[in-house]
Amino acid sequence: MATLDKVSLDIAVVLGTTSMPIHQALRLGRGAIIELDASEEDEVRILANNRPIARGTVVVNGNRIAVEVKEMLPRSDDQR
Repeated sequence: MATLDKVSLDIAVVLGTTSMPIHQALRLGRGAIIELDASEEDEVRILANNRPIARGTVVVNGNRIAVEVKEMLPRSDDQR
């Protein structure tokens, strides 16, 4: 297990996306709100190193936010 301690993995949870012109993105400040094409009830995509690995849902419990994994996605041939 000691060798796994040195593995770096970026995990991202994607709830939605949006598009905006670069000039608008450059004017965003701290606390800016960006509208997405999804709501909190929608399914999220879970990415590992920018590759989709699972689907899930957002779970809110008090002031904590978590993601519940609902489905693991099959690995593609280039991921083996």
